[in-house]
Amino acid sequence: MVKLYGFSGSTCTRLVALICKEKDIPYELTSVNLTKGEQKNPSFVAIQPFGQVPYIDDDGFILYESRAIARYLIKKYPNQGTPLIPSDPKAEALFEQAASIETFNFTAFVSGIVFEKVFKPRRGLQPNEERVQELLASLKPKLDAYDLILSKQKYLAGDSVTLADLAHLPYGTAFYGPAGFAEVFESRPNLSRWWKDISSRPAWLAVKDGA
Repeated sequence: MVKLYGFSGSTCTRLVALICKEKDIPYELTSVNLTKGEQKNPSFVAIQPFGQVPYIDDDGFILYESRAIARYLIKKYPNQGTPLIPSDPKAEALFEQAASIETFNFTAFVSGIVFEKVFKPRRGLQPNEERVQELLASLKPKLDAYDLILSKQKYLAGDSVTLADLAHLPYGTAFYGPAGFAEVFESRPNLSRWWKDISSRPAWLAVKDGA
């Protein structure tokens, strides 16, 4: 069984848990309490030198960085659960293109907005609304491009769901709900259709509120 060391509510921990659910991979969560700073304890940093969650222990194989963990698990178990990375070279290239889109045209902006609008208030801090508006102004043209891409195909890499789509869910859900920006998705019909599709997947609903 995969041992997942992370914080149940963290975006990156839930991404790994999501992939485990999609791939029917049993996992055991060992809680690392971010609110108590446990990720900075020497025993944790000895394994994850950046002091961040999550990491996995797969029968002695240690791996951190959630996207790397997701790719590893998907490729280790290609014949069970949802096939989330294509094996055909051209299809895989389109997947990698979509994965890059997620990282640099979505999460790069949405994570900052979620930090200001969701994470800061949880710590009793005021959000920097000027920063939120700057990020939102940069994000909206990117989402127009999403809407165009998704007018021609069901998912970002084609007509099959991939890790590139699912990687949007942890931060995207916080952006859509708690941060209060549902209208940004809903005003773009193809983006909205895609979001409703991926955000209603049973695997995500199983981990949405905690890994």
